[in-house]
Amino acid sequence: MPKSALTHLIKLSAGSESVDTLAEWQASSAAKGADGLPRHVTRMWPKREAEIIDGGSIYWVIKGLIQCRQRVLRLDEVTGHDGIRRCAIVLDPDLIRVNPAPRRPFQGWRYLAPADAPPDMTQTRQNEDTLPPELAGALADIGVL
Repeated sequence: MPKSALTHLIKLSAGSESVDTLAEWQASSAAKGADGLPRHVTRMWPKREAEIIDGGSIYWVIKGLIQCRQRVLRLDEVTGHDGIRRCAIVLDPDLIRVNPAPRRPFQGWRYLAPADAPPDMTQTRQNEDTLPPELAGALADIGVL
């Protein structure tokens, strides 16, 4: 598949205060499947599955900023206790910090074109202490981050 067909997902990380709290949640047994990989279960199945699993990532919005991403490994069908079929987005456990980018709240997940995705932080910045979300957002708004 040509790289131009690649697409990503973007999702609000409800309840996360930071990339660290997202990582803590995903390390819990409640967030993992039988294979030990973190997953996010959603009602809707992405129609562009082939474009996502061919190198796509899910970009996480935390406190109004896109702050990190995870590579999407596959999509698994799961059935809830209520008998409803859902999609488990199976993720690489590594969270990759990205240059913070403001994002307004939205419901569910959305597709994100590679051209619209914020770039990964440089390796040196990956290990820096994170800025408070309000400061990171203000700096991103004026183009400093």
